[in-house]
Amino acid sequence: MKKIVIVLALAGAAFSAHAHRPWMVPTQTLIESDRETWVTIDGAVSEGLFDVDHMPLRMEGLTVIAPDGTSSQAPAPSVGKHRSTVDVQLPKDGTYRFTLAATNVMGTYKLNGETKRFGRGGPPEAPAGATDVKTTTMVQRQDTFVTRNKTSTGALKPVGSGLEMVPVSHPNELHAGERARFRFLLDGKPLANFPFSLVPGGVKYRGTANEVRLSTDANGEASFTLPAPNMYWLSAAYPADAPRGPGADGPAKRYSYSATLEILPE
Repeated sequence: MKKIVIVLALAGAAFSAHAHRPWMVPTQTLIESDRETWVTIDGAVSEGLFDVDHMPLRMEGLTVIAPDGTSSQAPAPSVGKHRSTVDVQLPKDGTYRFTLAATNVMGTYKLNGETKRFGRGGPPEAPAGATDVKTTTMVQRQDTFVTRNKTSTGALKPVGSGLEMVPVSHPNELHAGERARFRFLLDGKPLANFPFSLVPGGVKYRGTANEVRLSTDANGEASFTLPAPNMYWLSAAYPADAPRGPGADGPAKRYSYSATLEILPE
C-alpha cells in the first residue's frame, strides 16, 4: 500500500502543464555550516507550483543518497492537511540527493458488466472472474538536491533503471545566464530527441506557467542557457505522448520523472 500511495502522489508528473504537480522543496539547496547540519524537505501536490493548496506528498518512501553514494531511508515525515515535512541530518560535506521512486501496476477490468479500476486506492489487482483486463505499469521517480559546504558527484550517479536525469552540470551550481547540460536515460540508455520542460515557481503571481520546453540531442543530452533565478520544477515522461489514465490504450509501461532545481543569480 505504501507504494500505491507514493504512486498516487507522483502520478501525473509531466503529463500536463495545468495538472496538479507533485514536488519536494528543501529549505536550502546550498548550506554553509561547520556545525550540526539539518535540512527540511517539504512535499506537496498542488496546482499552483510550490503553493500549498491541495494535498500532502506522501514521503514515507523517501531515500537519501549521501555524498559517498550510499543510501538510507529518511526519517518518518510529519503529514499535515496540505503538506508533508521531513527533517534530515547532513553529517558529511558534499551533495545529497533525495529521491522518491515507485513502480506500480494500475488498470481497468469488467465485472458483471461494469468497468472498474484497480491499483488506484482500490484493490491491488483485478479480482477473479474479471474480463477485459487492461494494465499499465507506472515507473516514477522524483528528485531534489542539497549540498553541504562543497559540491560532490557521488550521489549523482545514474541508477540504470527507469527514467532518470543525470545532471552533467552540477544541480546545485546552476546560475541564470550560464549554460547547463542534462542527460536523460531510460533503463541506462540515452534518450535521443527527448522532450522535457522547466516551470518556475510563483505561477499565481504571473498568471501564466512560463514553461520552458527543451529537448535532448542525438546523444541524449540537452545544453541550454539557464533562465531567470527561481525554484524550478523539471518534468519529463516517456512515452511523451502516452494516453492518460490507468488501462488507457497505449504502451503497457510508462515512465515519469520530475525534479526540483534552484537556479541562482548570475
